Amino acid sequence: MSTVAVNTEPRRVLADLLPRTLVANILLVVGAAGLVGLLAQISIPLSFTPVPITGQTLGVLLAGSALGWRRAGLSMSLYLVAGLAGVPWFAGHASGYAGATFGYLLGFIAAGMLLGWLAARGSDRKILRAAFSMVLAEVLLYAIALPWLAVDLHVSLAKAFSLGMWPFVAGDVIKAALAGVALPSAWRLVSRTTHD
Repeated sequence: MSTVAVNTEPRRVLADLLPRTLVANILLVVGAAGLVGLLAQISIPLSFTPVPITGQTLGVLLAGSALGWRRAGLSMSLYLVAGLAGVPWFAGHASGYAGATFGYLLGFIAAGMLLGWLAARGSDRKILRAAFSMVLAEVLLYAIALPWLAVDLHVSLAKAFSLGMWPFVAGDVIKAALAGVALPSAWRLVSRTTHD
């Protein structure tokens, strides 16, 4: 009598719906880094701060939740390392050391990993939970980015808040809402297609 091996592991994040091969994981990691790099080109410089308005954070929120913490950490690390090495995919086609905004790039890694960890526990299945997890990730991102900004610019932390967070709160809420709706919607679509 022969037995057939069946993968009974739960699909914990959206990326787990794909074949669990090395090639698939590499494509997911590179693709997510590319998505963040592409969204970074949606960049609006502001005259009063070195921090531009960008689409990067939306990419981090989506990639972190969809990939799980390991792949999210790898993809955001790839984004950072490749940008430092010369790939012009930081905001405004920049590459190399990002100075005052380098803390945001470090924060992308932590935020992506947090989202992946939360998503594996179901935070991306319902809109309110997903939106809340997106806000938590943005708080973690700022917790890393703002002290870096303050040190780099030689300003107080309060000044760093006014330069690096307050002008972006409305946009961050919109990005968190978009990602908070997109992930549960993707799960509903997957559930519908697998039950048809």
